[in-house]
Amino acid sequence: MGKIVYWFKDFIKGTDKILLGLCMILSAIGTVMVYSATRVNLTEDQIISRDAKTMFLAVMMGICVSLVISYFDYEAVTRLWPIIAIICLGLMLSLFVIGSSPEGRDDAISWIKLGSFYFQPSELLKIGFIITFSVHLESVGSEINKLKNVILLGIHAMIAIGLVVLTGDMGSALVFMFITVGMLFMAGLQLRYFLFGAGSVALLAPIAWFEVLSDFQKQRFTAIYAPSNLTEATYNEVIFQQERGMNAISSGGVFGTGLFNGTYTQNGLVPESENDMIFTVVGEELGFVGCMALLLILFFIILKVILNAKNSSEFEDKYICYGVFSMIASQTIVNIGMVLGFLPVVGITLPLFSSGGTSALSTLISLGLVQSVRYHNTDDMNKAFVRRGSSNRIRM
Repeated sequence: MGKIVYWFKDFIKGTDKILLGLCMILSAIGTVMVYSATRVNLTEDQIISRDAKTMFLAVMMGICVSLVISYFDYEAVTRLWPIIAIICLGLMLSLFVIGSSPEGRDDAISWIKLGSFYFQPSELLKIGFIITFSVHLESVGSEINKLKNVILLGIHAMIAIGLVVLTGDMGSALVFMFITVGMLFMAGLQLRYFLFGAGSVALLAPIAWFEVLSDFQKQRFTAIYAPSNLTEATYNEVIFQQERGMNAISSGGVFGTGLFNGTYTQNGLVPESENDMIFTVVGEELGFVGCMALLLILFFIILKVILNAKNSSEFEDKYICYGVFSMIASQTIVNIGMVLGFLPVVGITLPLFSSGGTSALSTLISLGLVQSVRYHNTDDMNKAFVRRGSSNRIRM
């Protein structure tokens, strides 16, 4: 019993309690917002919607898995990178055989249907990519700017991005690009390579526009940046979701209309309000104050991830943290920009807030890796390892 108590105190001491607390608070609020957004779809015999139930179960599972992962030495996890890579690639390739499209998303095969639920492999691929790319960056070390290493790192990234694009998930592909750029920048890649990459993207953009994007995806971009090129009827159809979302947010004012009292939310007037447009529910029912509170919590989560990276003693664990930072930050910025009409709708969830069990679970698992880095880089704990003459890290 004494050993269990000692282990528990040891574990709590090394855990980033602020990060854990912020994640739990944000997940709880997110679950309530998903419930609010889906109340309109409840039947007489239903108490909670499937989306809200899935979100709740995913959050509970994600927190538990996150805590377990945080106690495992992240080095033990990174040593399993070949297995992780094979599993992630296998899941992505399976989409070309058994992939399915939810209603209204015929342009994508990004989901695997499990009964009445949908599982999105690209969310787990984000974690696998962060782990494998961190190992790759660690292996090249100070020689990152050699052309051979840059090419191999580029191929590594393009395999993940290419698979996601081929399944029609352009939003996730954009997130992978941000993760890649963020990790390479933090690893010390020279500016000339970024400029070359930006130029290559610009040259390939026309090919992507004509050969990769569907007509509706093109219209989403055109509606934001060149609306005069669309007919009035097409423009109104394409921009409908974003306009309804912005109207919902503006109707909330400073303090909101009150939880479960939003006219737009409770009447289902904003399409996908429980998913990509969840920020509109916050804006309408919790107002400007609620929106700022949400953004502050996300900001502090991102800040804690960066601080854990800075306090890490090894490059590999720094890269893991910077990868998670890039993922959460990019999804937040793009999702909010999309809802507010600055960016086209590209299908990116708001971390720990939008409905979708795979998204919430994957985000919490990635933060569990950050916790593992924090736990196994605590100075006092490292000293304790030395005093005991052994390590209590769980290794594989």
